[in-house]
Amino acid sequence: MKEITNKRLIKVVVSAMFAALTCVATMIIRVPTVGTAGYVNIGDTVVLLCAWMIGGVYGALAAGIGSGLADLLAGYAQYVPGTFVIKFLMAFVAFLIFNAISKKEKLKPLAYIVSGIVAEVVMVLGYFAFESTLLGYGLAAAASIGSNAIQGGTCLVLGFAAIAALDKSGARNKMLVRIN
Repeated sequence: MKEITNKRLIKVVVSAMFAALTCVATMIIRVPTVGTAGYVNIGDTVVLLCAWMIGGVYGALAAGIGSGLADLLAGYAQYVPGTFVIKFLMAFVAFLIFNAISKKEKLKPLAYIVSGIVAEVVMVLGYFAFESTLLGYGLAAAASIGSNAIQGGTCLVLGFAAIAALDKSGARNKMLVRIN
């Protein structure tokens, strides 16, 4: 029983650390976007790492909480609920796709690519849906699609580079042994 409690505690602590890292990555580099009141950031890089390194509900919660906290701290309180749901879904969907494809070790690179791309599509479409309906922007929300796509593409490249380095160093596998 003690082993189960310790594993759960480790998973919670690692998830909290990744939530903080997501928040910092989102806030540290913010490039204002033209035509919208938003900004492009590198937080999705860590959202993808939440999916690939923690996975499941814990990874999705880390992604959603960290991203939502960044919006709150940056003065975008109206985005917090949407951001939480979108980033949660990004990480959870990426985790499910990654697990489905990477059952064979040789398919792991493909699993990263497909799961990352689908996650970023979830982000772009998620923000469009949230802004156009719940925030009431209507079709004007389409103005953010381009900047969200640029952010998604940038974070895909950064995420692939980060996970490749973590895989090569063995850090990802060591962490997975401790939290699973």
